[in-house]
Amino acid sequence: MPTPSDTPSRDVYTVSRLNAEARAVLEGSFPLLWVEGEISNLARPASGHWYFSLKDSAAQVRCAMFRQRNQLLRFKPQDGMHVLLRVRISLYEGRGEFQLIAEHMEEAGSGALQRAFEMLKLRLQNEGLFDAARKRPLPRLPRRIGVVTSPTGAAIRDILTVLARRFPAIPVVIYPVPVQGAGAGEQIAAAIRRAGERGECDVLIVGRGGGSLEDLWAFNEEVVARAIHASPIPIVSAVGHEVDFTIADFVADMRAPTPSAAAELLSPDRAEMQNQLLQLRLRLARSFQRQMQHKRRALEAAEKRLKHPGRRLQEIGQRVDEMEQRLARARHNLLRHAVARLAALHARLERHTPLHRVQAMQARQQEMQRRLRSATVQHLERKNRRLAQAAHALDTVSPLATLSRGYAIVTSADGSVLRAAAQTAPGAQVQARLGQGRLLCRVEGVEE
Repeated sequence: MPTPSDTPSRDVYTVSRLNAEARAVLEGSFPLLWVEGEISNLARPASGHWYFSLKDSAAQVRCAMFRQRNQLLRFKPQDGMHVLLRVRISLYEGRGEFQLIAEHMEEAGSGALQRAFEMLKLRLQNEGLFDAARKRPLPRLPRRIGVVTSPTGAAIRDILTVLARRFPAIPVVIYPVPVQGAGAGEQIAAAIRRAGERGECDVLIVGRGGGSLEDLWAFNEEVVARAIHASPIPIVSAVGHEVDFTIADFVADMRAPTPSAAAELLSPDRAEMQNQLLQLRLRLARSFQRQMQHKRRALEAAEKRLKHPGRRLQEIGQRVDEMEQRLARARHNLLRHAVARLAALHARLERHTPLHRVQAMQARQQEMQRRLRSATVQHLERKNRRLAQAAHALDTVSPLATLSRGYAIVTSADGSVLRAAAQTAPGAQVQARLGQGRLLCRVEGVEE
C-alpha cells in the first residue's frame, strides 16, 4: 500500500482560495450587462445596501446594490416590480454564492411609463390643471359635436352609432388624428387647438378605444394636457375602457368611461325629450285651464257683487219658473212611471188572468192615482205658498213699495239721486219719480 510520501504532490485548494479564484474568473470574463426581471425578497438593512433576488418565470439570481449606487435612484423599488439592471457578474466569497452587483436600476416597460405618468400627474395637479373650479358645464343640447380621434378606429364608429340612435339631428365634426405612435400627442393637441380656433362645435370628445398603457400613452403627454386646459370649448375625455385613466381624463371638463358613454352623455334621448315635451304641453294646458277657471270664478263673483235688484228679481222669477218646470216634469214622470207600471201589471194580468188580482190591482191603481193627485196638489200648494212669501218679502224691500205710499225719488238732470237741498240750485231741472209716473220740475228756491 503506497504511503503519502510515495504519491505525487497535490495542489489542494482551500475553500477561500477556490471562491476567490472563481470570483476573479467570473468578474474577468463578463463585461457590464443589462438584465431584466422581477424583484423579490427585497431587504434594506441599516447599512443602506439593498439585497434582493431578480427572477423570471424559470430562474432567479441573487443581487446586491450598494448604498452609493441606490441613493442615485429617483424611485423606491418594491417586491414584484419589473426592473432593468446594469450589473457586474460576481461571486460572494463568504458563502460561495453567485450574484449580480447592480450599478444602475430603472423601471422596465409599463413600470417606467407608470412612473412618468405619476410624476406628470403630480406636477400638473400642483399647477392647478385638475381643479374642479375651472371645469365647465357641458351643453344640455349641443348644436354640433366635435370628435378628436382616429377616423378608422372603433371609437368613432361607437360614437356615431350611439348618436344616430339617441339623437340623429346633432351634426358631428371629425378631427382625424393618429391616437398612438410617435408624434400622436402633438397631432392630438394640434387638432384640439384647431377646433377651438374654428369655434364650430359646442363640445369636443377627445378619445380612443381601449389598449395597453403604451397604446394610450399619447393621451398622457403634457402637450395634450396643456391643449385641453387651454381649449375654449368644453372637452369630454373618453379614452380606453372604464378602468383606464389618463392625464387627459383629469384635465378635461368631464371624463367618460368609454367613447360610447361620452356620446350618451352629450346626446339627449329623443324618446325622453318627446315625452318631456308632451308632459310640458299637458302641464301648460292644465295651467291654462286653471287660469281660465280662476278668471271665470272671479268674473262670476264680481257679477254677483254688482247685481241690480231688478236682475235679482228676474233670477228669482226664473228660478220659480224652473221649479214649476221641474214640478211638471216630476208629475209627468210619476204619471209615466205609473202608466208604465200599470201596463206591465196589465200584461202580467193578461198572462195569468186571475180576476181577484185584477180587481186588487185596479183598486191599488185607483189608490195610487188618488195619492198622486193629493201629493201633487199638496206639492203645488207648498210651492205657491213659498212663491207668495218670496213675492211678499221682495215687495217689502222694493223701493217701488215706498213710492206707492206717497214718497218720491228726486234726481238731478244727470240722473243722480238728490239727498240734500244743497245738491241743487234755483233754476235747475230736477225729476221726481212717484209711485206712478214722473214729474219734470224746475227749482224755484232752495232752503237748507
